[in-house]
Amino acid sequence: MRILQNVNFPFVQSRRITYVIAALALIASVVGIFVCGLNWSTDFTGGVSAVINMKPKDPGVKPLNIDQLRDVIREGGFKESEIQFIGNPADATFQIKVEGSDAEQIKEKILELVRDNLDDYVKGRNLQSDVLREVNTVGAKAGAEMRTNVITAVLIALLLMIIYIWIRFEFTFGLMAIVALFFNVVLVVGVFAWTGKEITMQIIAALLTIVGYAINDTIVVFDRIREDLRLYRKDPIESIFNRAINSTLSRTVITGGSTLLTAFALYFFGGAVIHDFALAIILGIVIGTLSSIFIASNLVLDTIKSTRLEQKSLKHLSKK
Repeated sequence: MRILQNVNFPFVQSRRITYVIAALALIASVVGIFVCGLNWSTDFTGGVSAVINMKPKDPGVKPLNIDQLRDVIREGGFKESEIQFIGNPADATFQIKVEGSDAEQIKEKILELVRDNLDDYVKGRNLQSDVLREVNTVGAKAGAEMRTNVITAVLIALLLMIIYIWIRFEFTFGLMAIVALFFNVVLVVGVFAWTGKEITMQIIAALLTIVGYAINDTIVVFDRIREDLRLYRKDPIESIFNRAINSTLSRTVITGGSTLLTAFALYFFGGAVIHDFALAIILGIVIGTLSSIFIASNLVLDTIKSTRLEQKSLKHLSKK
């Protein structure tokens, strides 16, 4: 199946507009990260995380408001607790994060507070199985070490990608591919910062998946650029780059579209547990596809032209 054949969209010619839009999106994401901060899960900060479902059995009772639950939990002694919805607020499923290491004691205290103060929402339900869905605990030291290890793993992965693309193409290609990857990750993290969504191990896995997906897409375009450099050596370099991007557009759209269908299925039908994971994948695919089309190759082009290495790069790549 092939679509968008014989097209000639001016991706290279419109790159200045693309850069402005990308810069604004990047600034907004960075501002969100610094102003709102990242909502790290207990996997990284330490403490106890409990998931409870407060959807009333009686259909005549309205779903529990998050402010009601927050007041009950904090007045019960957990003044620094963080409470947020999981999934649809109408389902009244909440995650409660509190400091401490004794999961059993905290679990019993939360259930006691719920039973004594929110009886209308738990009446006729089993507290241990129907209301309490999940309890996790992580030590503060272990959480800090895990966060450090995650950041280190991502940086090592990016470094290895630079080396791989440097060997296969040249350093400029590798560097600009990593710049585009950095852009992808920061934008996804920025969305999570602005929305206050939790950064869990699943989200980290999604970010690493996004990195792999985006770099593969970018390398496909780079490969076509190299092939076109052999075939059209006498053409202007802008034409070569634009032709390469357009010729891989069909593959990019089909691959991204089919992956998006799966991600949307997970988002809408996968349940609250993988809701944010699916959202991160969706954002990553969209942003990664756009960056491989509009950013990565154009950055390489402008770097080559600005450093006056055009002829050297053309000769070097055309021989590979």
